[in-house]
Amino acid sequence: MKRTAPDAHRLLGIYLNDHLTGAGAAIALLKRTARAHRDTDAGRRLATLAGEVAEDRDSLREIMMALDVPANDLRMLLGMAVAQAGRLKPNARLLSRSPLSDVLELEAVRLGVEGKKELWRTLHTLARSDPLLDVQAIGRLLARAERQADTLEVLRLAAVGRALRSAPRHAAAPRPRAGKRLKAGYA
Repeated sequence: MKRTAPDAHRLLGIYLNDHLTGAGAAIALLKRTARAHRDTDAGRRLATLAGEVAEDRDSLREIMMALDVPANDLRMLLGMAVAQAGRLKPNARLLSRSPLSDVLELEAVRLGVEGKKELWRTLHTLARSDPLLDVQAIGRLLARAERQADTLEVLRLAAVGRALRSAPRHAAAPRPRAGKRLKAGYA
């Protein structure tokens, strides 16, 4: 079934608003994680990323305006509430920040940046046939998202090292017997 232009425009509006909501949540998460690591190289890199993601969100808003797609404020508020609710999860600590928080937060932001890369790829494709979209500007946004994903992966791996690699094994933890090694993948 072929979609009509108004239906396609409505779907594009939903799509862009979903990404706008995700950007707001990612900015809040990046700022919080940067504050937790202020006065460190990771904290400075996270603060820089938060600024870049805010610029990317502003670019998305400009694109939405050019395409006559209104921002859904209710959806953005709901997204921020979900981001705040994510802070309630216990990470093996009740009163202090767990090193596992860094891993999970960086993974969440990295997933968001991967989604943003797909947004820019989608818009780049649409820009080839829509004069309202700037192919080169969207290409620059895509390249920046790729750099952001690389930076987040470096920071995530460092957080994994801090949180999980040096963890001593619990004495009561059963060890796999010879011939019963776990295979890669999910059980």
